[in-house]
Amino acid sequence: ARVAEVSGAPGAGGQRQHAVTSPVMMTRRDPWVNMLRTTLATLGAGVGGADSVTVLPFDHALGLPDAFARRIARNTSTILMEESHLARVIDPAGGSWYVERLTDELAAAAWAFFQETERAGGLPAALRSGMVAERLAATWAARSAKLARRKEPITGVSEFPMPSERPVEREPAPDPYAGGPGGLPRVRRDEAFEALRARSDAHLVATGERPKVFIAALGPAAAHTARVSFAVNLFGAGGIEAVHRPVSVDVATAGEALTASGASVACLCSSDALYAEQAAEVAGALKSAGAAQVFLAGRPGEYADVDSYVFAGCDTVAVLTSVLDRMGVA
Repeated sequence: ARVAEVSGAPGAGGQRQHAVTSPVMMTRRDPWVNMLRTTLATLGAGVGGADSVTVLPFDHALGLPDAFARRIARNTSTILMEESHLARVIDPAGGSWYVERLTDELAAAAWAFFQETERAGGLPAALRSGMVAERLAATWAARSAKLARRKEPITGVSEFPMPSERPVEREPAPDPYAGGPGGLPRVRRDEAFEALRARSDAHLVATGERPKVFIAALGPAAAHTARVSFAVNLFGAGGIEAVHRPVSVDVATAGEALTASGASVACLCSSDALYAEQAAEVAGALKSAGAAQVFLAGRPGEYADVDSYVFAGCDTVAVLTSVLDRMGVA
């Protein structure tokens, strides 16, 4: 479902294959990126043998699409066919060992699940027994962990977010599942981060500003730029505005800069070498100036007055949730 939802048995009785770009991939934040996602999904469906593809508008997750979104969706397939010449090749993936191997693995996994379902008494019985729900829940739990740790990044949401972006608003769309019999739960890739961003939005409405984190960069730009960018992206994924003024601080200036930023949380950013020299003292200065929590961008170490660490692969959702809780962001 990451790429497309396909109907029609592959090659069975000459049936035509129709694909629909999956709504699961759509994000509500920075929805313009959805145009790239649906283009790639359409390309994947075409390479996979789909005879026709329905491309969902990029604002599908927000409500009823506007004229621009509908036009872009209509033209996506046309561009791939007429400008990229996707339809001029009978089998675009033919001869690709990589694609053929993935196809074989997918077919084997699908057939194994089909046989398991048959042994359970068929799909209705498998649904009633909870077997399908359990399998989906296990897969979603594993995927949720990857999303939370940004091992599966979502551009504009968990990576390169823009907390200050102007929201795209659309007229609400009717829920096609309203009043239905229930069924399996519906999930979205962006739901954990969307909940965090919604808390930030509510805080903005209530107080006139977003929750803030002070970026305490140590040393020259060459030493701290990489980790500053990392920290700004990480906190931004939770709608927390990063204040990076001045560009660099030390033990003498950190406290005053924290007070001027208006933030109650700070994050140290620099190289491991400068951490060894300055991190403990600067963290102490930040605490003395009123910092409720001091983070350090890097692997956990033994630094006095540093409360928590953020690093590649950390549970970003858990970190951001705890930060917003500590800030009192409802």
